[in-house]
Amino acid sequence: MTSTPHETKPDHWQFFDPATLPWTPWGMPRTFFKLLHIDEASGRFTFLLKVEPDVAAVLHKHLGEAEGYILQGEFGYGEERGGTGWYAYEAGGATHLPTTRTGLLIFAISHGPIVGYNPDGSIGGIMDVEWMYEAAKANGAAAHIKRRINFTAVA
Repeated sequence: MTSTPHETKPDHWQFFDPATLPWTPWGMPRTFFKLLHIDEASGRFTFLLKVEPDVAAVLHKHLGEAEGYILQGEFGYGEERGGTGWYAYEAGGATHLPTTRTGLLIFAISHGPIVGYNPDGSIGGIMDVEWMYEAAKANGAAAHIKRRINFTAVA
């Protein structure tokens, strides 16, 4: 016996306007984000990232791949740079220091956490699904995110 396919949809939004979200400070000075989606099971998060002109990122490592589409501005690594309309890919395991001269607005997907390093090489912070969600929530910018996994404190 075969079943007839029928239309289905998730139990939450399928569309929303990111313009309704405030910009949330990101992990470095003069950087801001709008969290669009999280996938708690895979650790993936989707966001808009805005970076002011003449910003150099701290040394950081992508524990998973990262990709994005540059909506405005440019960024890169030394002479290797991408601009408006370009697709950007960063391999999992990449450790680098991207810069922007003009500022940047990028639609980005991180397929895992990002580890930021202090100048002495120690870990300065980790941006993962939880960090992104909690920062957006504290800024009143996460009501559209539906948590799939809820954890409770263990005594």
